[in-house]
Amino acid sequence: MWRKFLTYEGSLIVLVSTLISDHTILFEILFMLNIVNLITGCIKAKISHKENSIHGLKGIFKKISYWIVIFLAFMIAYTMTEIGNLIEEDFSAMYFLGWFVLASLIINECRSIIENLVESGCNVPRIFTKGLETAEILIEMEKENGKNNRNSKYDKLDGNQER
Repeated sequence: MWRKFLTYEGSLIVLVSTLISDHTILFEILFMLNIVNLITGCIKAKISHKENSIHGLKGIFKKISYWIVIFLAFMIAYTMTEIGNLIEEDFSAMYFLGWFVLASLIINECRSIIENLVESGCNVPRIFTKGLETAEILIEMEKENGKNNRNSKYDKLDGNQER
């Protein structure tokens, strides 16, 4: 079961990182964090006597779904950029969507690993857990700012025209 998971996830990483070849290390970091999170989650379950194959499958599905979301975010950016080239508009800023998703998932994996370690009885410095909380808060604030500061030129595309 684990081999299939790693094979599928590895294939998805190769596909996505081929599209964004200059920054493959970021995708590799997320992949390594996925593996570490899976391992620490299994250890936590073993220590707390809460081993359950259904929870394990849900965890694997969640990791695979992360990669699907990353793939979709970058594919949307690529598609919109290509369409922009056809209509002579610059939509290259859409790649921000993919990078934002990737950054959010890296922070999410780090927080999950820290949570697994804490629940397994490991002493984790408080400053580390606070730092990850702060990073997540900043990303959430940026998400909200993005919603509130949309360019009115593009508001018309989704029907949010001023009347």
